[in-house]
Amino acid sequence: MDSPLDLTYAQVLGYRPLSLDLHVPAGEGPWPLVVWVHGGGWRTGDRRTLPSTYAELGFFARMRRRGYAVASVDYRLSAEARFPAQLHDVKAAIRWLRANAADLALDADRVALWGESAGGHLVALAGLTADAPDPFVEGEVGLTGVSSAVHAVVNWYGVADLVGLDRKDPESPEALLLGGQPGHLPELAALASPAEHAHAEAPPFLCVHGVADKVVPYSQSEHLAAVLHAYGTRCDLRPVPGADHIFEGTDDVGALIETSLDFLDDVLKLP
Repeated sequence: MDSPLDLTYAQVLGYRPLSLDLHVPAGEGPWPLVVWVHGGGWRTGDRRTLPSTYAELGFFARMRRRGYAVASVDYRLSAEARFPAQLHDVKAAIRWLRANAADLALDADRVALWGESAGGHLVALAGLTADAPDPFVEGEVGLTGVSSAVHAVVNWYGVADLVGLDRKDPESPEALLLGGQPGHLPELAALASPAEHAHAEAPPFLCVHGVADKVVPYSQSEHLAAVLHAYGTRCDLRPVPGADHIFEGTDDVGALIETSLDFLDDVLKLP
């Protein structure tokens, strides 16, 4: 089938339509699905823009060659809506894709999340709060009554603890996301922190993070891995020596892409 672009997965009254692009391999399927969530500090970026360090590496094409369909999703940015709107949108995309899996040649029993920076934070949070009974966490955006659970999470240099990241700057990305500095909104900051939602039934995680990251410290991924390990949950931690944010400073981002796909092959039991 052709790869359908600009599919509307939800419509929130008063906002632009929420859209995704679906990239599928050649052949019949059904294909295991990767839901890709872009970064940009929750305030910039879109589903078709990749960081400069791997924009020319055929990122989505590599996934298709390995036998994965990829849904690259947009979500409301922090100037459009405060948290938890962004989490609600990611979950709405998962639910819509699962509900339409048969028509789109997708395998609803093998769904992974993968995101970078702000997107890494959102996929970690979505993976750890799937099917939350609290509507404030799960959201009621788009199609409801379908599971938002996933089977694996790849978190590239995402924030895990907003309270610990509190930079006491009212214009910081996290303050703009929450509508105030995390230290002034401790309950909301904790709710937005993936590490606060770790549990024993969480899906397996891979965290890949530059050790020299000056935007999101490497200690954020160390902390998430430690908390997940304490629950007996698999969390593979891959430090990238010398790498700053978006893996600037490393020569082979392609190898990090392939390592992440190897992880998905393993946990999703691809041959």
